[in-house]
Amino acid sequence: MLILPLLFLLPLSTAKPPKLNSNGIPPFSSLPLNPPAPYLSAWGLYGPNDELGTLNRLSPAIVAAASKTEIKTGVRVSLNWAMNAQGNESFINRGNFGHRIYPAGPYYDEVWDYNSQVSSHWDSLRHFPYIQERKFYNGVEDGDILGEGNGTRNSIHVWSERGIVGRGVLVDFHSWRLKQLEGRNPEERFKRFDPFVGETSGISLEDVRAVLKWQRTKVRFGDILIVRSGWTVGFNNKTREEILALQRAGSISASGLEQSLPMMKFLWDNFSAVAGDMPGVEAYPARANFTMHEVLLAGWGCPMGELFDLEALAAEAKRQKRWSFFLTSEVINLPGALASPINALAIF
Repeated sequence: MLILPLLFLLPLSTAKPPKLNSNGIPPFSSLPLNPPAPYLSAWGLYGPNDELGTLNRLSPAIVAAASKTEIKTGVRVSLNWAMNAQGNESFINRGNFGHRIYPAGPYYDEVWDYNSQVSSHWDSLRHFPYIQERKFYNGVEDGDILGEGNGTRNSIHVWSERGIVGRGVLVDFHSWRLKQLEGRNPEERFKRFDPFVGETSGISLEDVRAVLKWQRTKVRFGDILIVRSGWTVGFNNKTREEILALQRAGSISASGLEQSLPMMKFLWDNFSAVAGDMPGVEAYPARANFTMHEVLLAGWGCPMGELFDLEALAAEAKRQKRWSFFLTSEVINLPGALASPINALAIF
């Protein structure tokens, strides 16, 4: 039985609470729930102090149902890109991964020097605010994060109590696009698509729906959406000199989901978390007056996963002719943390 959330109104709101649907969420058209809260925000849906956001959608019933329908062969596939996959200098200029082993008497110890953004990771709800308002999920402010003692509001460690566990759905855009190029008269946009050029290589809602249809994949409420754009394929095929040249070119650009209201409605109506193989999930730079990071992380409390290694997953999905699976991801239990390695397995 699905337990419906309680809709708590923030003090500034005098609006009548919108009616919740059978999945326990209000219609997309009712966002923001509590004006003058920021654009498309859902602050207060699960209470003023909630730190789980859309992970509340992963009820025990939904997780149990996912395990029953998705685990059929027992094949496990890791989604974790190597922590040092980007080498000595990360593409998005977030520092390097350092690993040092040293003798400690008769045994060995090690030290990691690690920026959580340089490999597969989930971003927490304290990673990205509404830029203009300087507000994070449920109204958390900068002082709650960088104040005395740094605090733990919206810290990723809260998610470690339950993990990010449920039905995963892979949208293999990369394979679908290559298939389109095999046609007699492929669209020009498929030819010029470049995962390192976000301005001209966004993934539209129409594309996502076309891929799902091609895969014969049905979306269910509470699913964890994972999009394969081909970014890591492109990265792995570039020389170190080519990567450094892109970095020296100035502003970092990357493919991803397009920022549009239809896309946002699709995400709101269906998913508990959104991830991909690219550095930002969304196309960057943004081509709208908002970013998905603002709305998903700060507005809805929706985890965003970046730099997932989806190559083995795509191959196994193709082999089994099934692009849905049971996903288990356990984030780190570090109070105050802004992000975490995904520690993720897809189980077919």
